[in-house]
Amino acid sequence: MTLRAAGKLCWFMLEVGVVVVDYIFTTSFVSQKSKRRARAAWLHRAARRHIKIYSCDYNSVGPIPQSGLLVSNHLSYLDILVIAAITPAVFVSKSEVRSWPIFGWLASLGGTFFIERARRTHVGVVNREIKSALADGVLVVVFPEGTSTNGDDVLPFRSSLLEPVTTGTHEISTGYLHYELDGGDARNEVCYWGDHVFFSHAVNLLSKRHVHATMRFGKFQRTTDDRKELAKQLRDAVVKLKTES
Repeated sequence: MTLRAAGKLCWFMLEVGVVVVDYIFTTSFVSQKSKRRARAAWLHRAARRHIKIYSCDYNSVGPIPQSGLLVSNHLSYLDILVIAAITPAVFVSKSEVRSWPIFGWLASLGGTFFIERARRTHVGVVNREIKSALADGVLVVVFPEGTSTNGDDVLPFRSSLLEPVTTGTHEISTGYLHYELDGGDARNEVCYWGDHVFFSHAVNLLSKRHVHATMRFGKFQRTTDDRKELAKQLRDAVVKLKTES
């Protein structure tokens, strides 16, 4: 472990204490109905603090969504910090993330919906949670590729988590996220995919001097209530954002 990475790990732990105190004050005095929005706002503040530890700066292009469903490509655990730093949101993530040291715990505090993909019935449970969050006016972020990639391509979108927006009036936004890394290979040292191990990958990323993230947003006009067709159209919209980057 480099000296820079060790220093940043200490910084990370100090920031955890700060954001936990903020969480307690944020959520202790709000109604149950307002708690989701409060947790999203808390995650927004926490992400803005923690993303600095990764020496990551970010910019966004296009209309930043405030509510509805945001569908994005997925490259890394850093994605959550980048998107949450740009706009308050709750996320849908695979259940394995919940067991990650510290990171999974913070994701839980932020109101993340963890999906157990091996249990087909659990998709219905998560979709009900998404519907409830959308009804509360909270922005919900999903990564329909179902896994993270190195960014070379956008994988086909799974349609299961799109059920809450096949009908209704909730806005749908698309997003495409791209990373650049000074003095390294973003495809392997920022993107978290394949056989990477979380702790060693995260420590290596902390050793880097500068990461830059660009998030492109787009508005999506729903023209179908067929879930599978919607998944195809949304992937096409994200690929279009990729070609514009």
